[in-house]
Amino acid sequence: MKRILAFVGDLYEDLELWYPKIRLEEAGHEVVVAGLEAHRIYTGKKGIRCRADVAVGEVDASAFNALLVPGGYMPDRLRREPTVLGIVRAMDAARRPIAFICHGGWILISADILRGRRATSTISIRDDMVNAGCRWSDAPLVVDGHLISSRNPGDLHLFARALVEQLGDP
Repeated sequence: MKRILAFVGDLYEDLELWYPKIRLEEAGHEVVVAGLEAHRIYTGKKGIRCRADVAVGEVDASAFNALLVPGGYMPDRLRREPTVLGIVRAMDAARRPIAFICHGGWILISADILRGRRATSTISIRDDMVNAGCRWSDAPLVVDGHLISSRNPGDLHLFARALVEQLGDP
């Protein structure tokens, strides 16, 4: 079984967390949800609640095989946390899959790992992505090595499939 870390915070995009989480679990993987506080209940933009399993400060990135970064307004808050950025940098340095969607790119921008890489996001942060040195594309799915990105919930079927495929068998 492979372990995937997923970020959560208030106003996360509900489907962008739950759809890939369920798909990963169906494939036999374990998804551990991390928020700023362990065991806190976070509420998504559409009102779906999610309990954090651990606090980001307790996370050892080397214990995970991949990272899931949903969008919504949550990434704007989490990108200010040095621990979150450290997790992203560690996962990137280890070449572990980092799957981000919609506004999730904000966290990777703040971690400064997008320079020269291909990715997509919601159109509203396209300029931020480009200014961070990303080669941005308006495509439903962009896979650049271990980086997997999509634009919005309408792309989730491609996004989740790409992450599951990149992880391979549990």
